[in-house]
Amino acid sequence: MPATAPLDSAPQGRPTPRWGLLSTGLLALVLAACSGSGAAPQAGAAGAAAPAPEVGVLQVQPTATALELELPGRLEAARVAQVRARSSGIVQQRLFTEGSQVRAGQVLFRIESASADAALASARAQQSRAEAQLSQARSVLARYRPLAAEQAISQQELVQAEVALQLAQAELELAQAAVQTARIQRSHSDVTAPIAGRVGRALVSEGALVGQADATPMALIQQTDTLYLNFTRSANEVLQMQQALRAGQLQRAAGGAAVAVALLLPDSSLYPHPGRLLFTDLNVDPGTGQVTLRASIPNPDGLLLPGLYVRVRLAQAQASAAVRLPTQAIQRGPRGDHVLLVDAAGLVSERPVTLGPPQGGQVLVLAGLNAGEQVVVDGFQRIGVGATVRPVPWQARADAAPNR
Repeated sequence: MPATAPLDSAPQGRPTPRWGLLSTGLLALVLAACSGSGAAPQAGAAGAAAPAPEVGVLQVQPTATALELELPGRLEAARVAQVRARSSGIVQQRLFTEGSQVRAGQVLFRIESASADAALASARAQQSRAEAQLSQARSVLARYRPLAAEQAISQQELVQAEVALQLAQAELELAQAAVQTARIQRSHSDVTAPIAGRVGRALVSEGALVGQADATPMALIQQTDTLYLNFTRSANEVLQMQQALRAGQLQRAAGGAAVAVALLLPDSSLYPHPGRLLFTDLNVDPGTGQVTLRASIPNPDGLLLPGLYVRVRLAQAQASAAVRLPTQAIQRGPRGDHVLLVDAAGLVSERPVTLGPPQGGQVLVLAGLNAGEQVVVDGFQRIGVGATVRPVPWQARADAAPNR
């Protein structure tokens, strides 16, 4: 009988099925452990490598700054005169060129004067008659006086002669006044310029009947070598300026009052001739809350026209340590105006500030910032108070909108 082989024996080179399964399981566990231990460090390295957000900052550099208010205004002629018909009749001639310069007393229109000439002639005739009557009264009185001395005539007749002389004198004065009136009426047939200046278009033409019911407007003359600039300023701005002056944040301009006025034309260019402030109204308009101001602007070249809307820059005070910032650097909220600062460690903080009037498209900070601090100007959507950031110098770009 053949010998029986052991149960755990097997042909040489072939492991038993139980040990083969055990070896395979151990190998899978070792591979899984090795793969897991290698993946964990990679994930941790990726999380630590996330960079801090980059923000654009400006370094605070306080400087002495003249405060200027930029307000809308309207130009007005220094003197305006309406040319009106003072006598009735038909317009015969227009004796000026529309839009030209005219001198005071220059004849602009000529109105039909036949009726005025007739009235003047009648008045002169009445004057001549009064003069003859006066001469006769003097002659009678001269003849009666020696006769009265010799009692050749009664005293009553002498008195009557003296009274007749006085009446004749009064009649002559009345006639002379009538002649003067007729002469004035005749002169109104020549319509003259009341002032020197630039005359506009003619409001009547030849052949028109004028002065029949009232003084018909015929032309308008304006003096434009010097113009008035009328503008208004908010009463709140006036109050804020006064409070800043009292607190020492602002210094008054030389002389203690603002007199220099700069003019910006509609194309935003600066008018070459500066003006001066004439007065500031002491009353506030109850309907608008505005204060009226008036300045005088020279116009030697005739570039400015009455009625033109312009912008005026008015310097009234000086800040000893103000900071200019772009408009987007200012954050506005329920707690007022503030900015975001970045310290040396890159930590973001918030700081309230006091603002002055806008200056050339920028914001003027009067208080709240110190020299050398970094103000966030760009990148607000990626940060908040307490965040850590990487500040980089901010450069203004003409084609970039503010990133708020």
